[in-house]
Order: sequence, then C-alpha cells, then structure tokens
Amino acid sequence: MRIDLLTLFPEFYGSPLSQSMLQRAQQQGAVTFGVINLRDFAEDRHQVTDDRPFGGGPGMVLKIEPLVKAIRTVRQDDAQVRVILMSPQGPVFSQDKARQLAQQQHLLLICGHYEGVDDRIRHYIDEELSLGDYILTGGEIAALTVADAVTRLLPGVLGGEGATEEESFQTGLLEYPHYTRPRVFEGHGVPQVLLEGDHRLIARWRRQEALRRTARHRPDLLAKAVLDAEDRKFLQTLAETSAKDR
Repeated sequence: MRIDLLTLFPEFYGSPLSQSMLQRAQQQGAVTFGVINLRDFAEDRHQVTDDRPFGGGPGMVLKIEPLVKAIRTVRQDDAQVRVILMSPQGPVFSQDKARQLAQQQHLLLICGHYEGVDDRIRHYIDEELSLGDYILTGGEIAALTVADAVTRLLPGVLGGEGATEEESFQTGLLEYPHYTRPRVFEGHGVPQVLLEGDHRLIARWRRQEALRRTARHRPDLLAKAVLDAEDRKFLQTLAETSAKDR
C-alpha cells in the first residue's frame, strides 16, 4: 500500500514515520509513505498557498490552485488513488472505516490548515474524514492518525494473523484488561483465572470483561456489537446487579 500525505509542514512527519510500527511496516514492504509539500505546487515564486477569504472574516484560506495541481499530479501516476480531505465536516473516522481503507492500494490524505480550504476542493476529492467534534490546528495529526490506524491492519504488520482481532473496537467492544509480571504489585493482584491455564475459562473471562468495560464506559457500542445469548445473559446480570447497588 502507498499512503501520501499532502501538507504545508512536511517536516512534521519526519519523526513519527520513522518510529515503531510505522517504521517496521515500511521496512517489511507493507506500506510506502510519501510526504508531499503543498508549497511545491504554488503558482508564484513566493510559494503562496493561502489567501484572505472572499466576503471578509478572520484567518486565511488554503488556495484551490495548488491543492488541485497536487491532486492531479498524484492521479497522473495512479488514477485509482483515493483522495481524502481531513476535515471537521466529514464523518467521524472509525475502526470500520480503517478496515475499508486498508483494502485500498493508494491513499492521498490532504491536511487542511489555517481557517480552512477553498470549498471548491470538494469537486476534486473522493471523501472527507473527521477525527471528532473538536478543532485541531491543522490536519497533520488527523492524517497521521488515519495512516497509523490503516497501516496496522495491513497483513503481517503486527506479527501474524489474528494480532488485531481482539483489540478495542475490532469486535465492536472495548478490549478486556491485560496483566503481566509481577503477580502482585503493592497489594494489587492478577485475576486468578489468568494464572490457572484453563484457556476456555480465560476466553470466557476476557469476553465478559470486555462486555463489562463496554457497558460501563461505552454502552453506545453495545447497540452495534455482535452478541450471542450468553453475552446478553451476562449483560442482563450486570444491569440487575447495578440496579440493586443504587
């Protein structure tokens, strides 16, 4: 897979793309990152990429010409590239969306900045994505988040099949708790079931803990999660216990 990041600040990506999982994914050949400087597509010698908004108002707006020129340059090399604008007006990015994008061969993520981008950009992109209902200084962090979430889903990146299957949101639930040595720390012990080696009981405990955490912290996820009869019975028991404790 190739992921291109179109930005006014290419130096932003120097460190994160050369660390940890993103670095290993590149070394394995699972992904190639391209950082594209939007200023290289400006049409004047001063490389101006922004201007004041028509109608007045605060801030500056990214100009349409360099954005479209950059998009067309990438599309000349690969007409199938999926062009995505990071924007607070897009649908919220999710694990399901990450899985969809991981099936693509080439992504171009556009990082907005300043007050926004010339709205005519929407005639030249495939979709918009948001990280949530808050404002970032620029789209660089948002684009990096998408690139990270997508890359870790590529085959072999996390060390084999099934490596991501039980993580938060993969199953529609929050992830179960994890423990490692020592067995007891300042009086806090590890659940006994994890020490006894019965993998059937461990799997059941982990499923129930994932349900418990989701019901407590993100009950909205339960409406979309795939639940069997045992799951529903456990959740009913949780609800009844909670009602008694009130």
